[in-house]
Amino acid sequence: MSVTLGPATEPVGRERESAALRERLLSPGVRLVTLTGRAGVGKTRLAREAVRDLGEAFARVESVDAAVPGALSAAVTAWREGAADGRTTGGHERLLLLLDGCDHEAREPAAEAAVTLAADPGVVVLATAVEPLGVYGEQLLPLGPLPVPGEGDGEDPHAVASVALFVRRARDADPSFALTLENGAAVAEICTLLGGLPLALELAALRLRLLPPHLLAARLRGRTTVLAGGPVNAPARHRSLTALAEWSCHGLDPAARALLGRLAVYEPGFGLAAAGLAEEEGLEPLMDRGLLTVVGEERGELRFAVPEPVRSHARTGAAEGAAETAADAHAERYRRLVAAALPGLAGTGQDRLLREAAAESPNVLAALRHLHERGDGEAAAAMVLGCHLPWLAQGRLREGLEWCDAVADAGPLPEAPRARLADLSGVFALALGDPQEAVRRHRRALALGKSVGDRRQNALVSLRLGAALLRSGDAAAAHSVLVTAHSALSTMGVTGGTAEAAVALAAALHAEGDRRKARDMLVRAEETFRRSRDGRGLAGALRALAALDLEGDEPEPAETALREALRLYEAIDERTELPGLLEEFALLLLRSQPAQRPRAVRLLAAADVLRQRTGAEVPQEWRSQAERARTELGARLDWPDFATAWAEGVRMSAPTAVAEALSSPAPSRRTAAGAAAEAQSLTPRQAQVALLVAEGLTNRHIAARLDISEWTVVNHVRQVMRRLGCTSRVQVAGAVGRWG
Repeated sequence: MSVTLGPATEPVGRERESAALRERLLSPGVRLVTLTGRAGVGKTRLAREAVRDLGEAFARVESVDAAVPGALSAAVTAWREGAADGRTTGGHERLLLLLDGCDHEAREPAAEAAVTLAADPGVVVLATAVEPLGVYGEQLLPLGPLPVPGEGDGEDPHAVASVALFVRRARDADPSFALTLENGAAVAEICTLLGGLPLALELAALRLRLLPPHLLAARLRGRTTVLAGGPVNAPARHRSLTALAEWSCHGLDPAARALLGRLAVYEPGFGLAAAGLAEEEGLEPLMDRGLLTVVGEERGELRFAVPEPVRSHARTGAAEGAAETAADAHAERYRRLVAAALPGLAGTGQDRLLREAAAESPNVLAALRHLHERGDGEAAAAMVLGCHLPWLAQGRLREGLEWCDAVADAGPLPEAPRARLADLSGVFALALGDPQEAVRRHRRALALGKSVGDRRQNALVSLRLGAALLRSGDAAAAHSVLVTAHSALSTMGVTGGTAEAAVALAAALHAEGDRRKARDMLVRAEETFRRSRDGRGLAGALRALAALDLEGDEPEPAETALREALRLYEAIDERTELPGLLEEFALLLLRSQPAQRPRAVRLLAAADVLRQRTGAEVPQEWRSQAERARTELGARLDWPDFATAWAEGVRMSAPTAVAEALSSPAPSRRTAAGAAAEAQSLTPRQAQVALLVAEGLTNRHIAARLDISEWTVVNHVRQVMRRLGCTSRVQVAGAVGRWG
């Protein structure tokens, strides 16, 4: 009846699941626990370690491989014979029985055996299966893949469970392997490509004997099922990812298999609406088996993925004609989605459409690649042009520039899309911080556009040429070009373009010293953007108005404008312009709220890192201003305080950085005399802790009141004391008393 549990192996990154499983198995009322999860996720390993750990809590511990023919019936027979002659659990004796691998053909007999065995109050059954057994009284414990490295959260890569497992198994194969700055990005990509699936990570780690991490990552980008070489004593499905994928799909009915093949074309993170599916259209059988998983949510809509290696297997296993047809359908669907979103991107619905575009970006890029590879130049050009604003908002600047050039150079294109691609490439060049290159590209776009005769498009190109000329330092030429563009767009009734030209022209006027005309232009542009609900355009106008307010020594209206711009960027998840806005806000804090210096440091650090991710350069004048601010902050703060604040900022994601800026006290909440300046240097959570310290609460009581750990309270108290310049809790209470 029993099988060996094998050598002890510590499951990496499964501390929470292990604790939950042990708690369930030791609960007096529990009879049947089913550990569910897709193939390769580590159910057997976790179950065996739990059974091993709980051996002393049960009189007998036994394990049955449900996939072995006759093993389940033998287990039930042995239990019945023991019950008949009194040898089974009796009195205070308890039996813990592991039914491992209750899948496919073994699922139904396993369910029957579990019901029979769990009827004895002295028997606790632990089953492992890809889907629930579906019997009464079954308690489920789902087991998912290990977490993979995230973007911008500043986490230690060694602390990410998937990376930790990969590194551990890599060292088993090559004791000299170490996670370094040089190979860290490749290791993170490998863990992400494999979706944190433990078996896949272990097979990949073995390949480091032959390939360095960056080459292994490149190989896995095309197809993860190339991984093989599992232990010879492991089940056949654990020796390669192809075998694992085939086993995972075993027994699917034709309709479910067809749907799986259709969905495997989509990149992870697609929405049902984008895939053209109804909410309940045959998804449950795939989700029950883990062949379709929920990977996130965007404004109430779930995002799905066919996980690896099933996705690679379904794509490569399809007949050549069927695969091409599926790829064509996928590309056509996303071409239509991009085209349908275009009219709303500059007005009502901008925030929703830009966030949806960001969520669907992997599929948009896959569709674009397919159109480009099959030589459909006009369709590829239309997609690139439709991605203008989404790519700017997402910070995909270098990628956008490269796609403009690749599509334009691929083959014959009509002059109109070629001119528009040249214009868009100039937009990306300017966003990357190369105004001279932007001027060159916009002039080429104008030359191409003359033969087309599209007055509206040529006026828009002139607008962008003027903005690039201004950034390159030629304010006089910029002024001349922008006046012409603004007049032409206004005459043609191009509302959004006219407002955009007004903002650019105001910048030229400002550079020439005419602040009054500049403000008039900006006020009109602001009104237009508000009417059209173009949030990104409005944020740009508000930033320009804030600059004028600061020159006029009016920091409060400037801060109000910048706060609104931050909220607008937050709504659309803006990445290209956000770093500059964070720096502007940090410099304003230094000017108006000296007590906010640590926050200003964090914002400057976050801006620096976020800009690096876009690949953009900043003008030398602005870089010098930011460097002067950092130097000043370094001089005014103790070095440990500066270094701590900078490190905190470096770890911030874009949403966290925006929240950090907006959590500073607004002008309307500050007293005229600057009271509570000490409190302004604290985060909201630190202020809470300070108030509770002033009430005389201990760290333990504060932890209970705020529902956080006591260690977290200790860290908060240390930060509060450091930022308020206090050396004791009594001094903290005194500082809080001065807040009024």
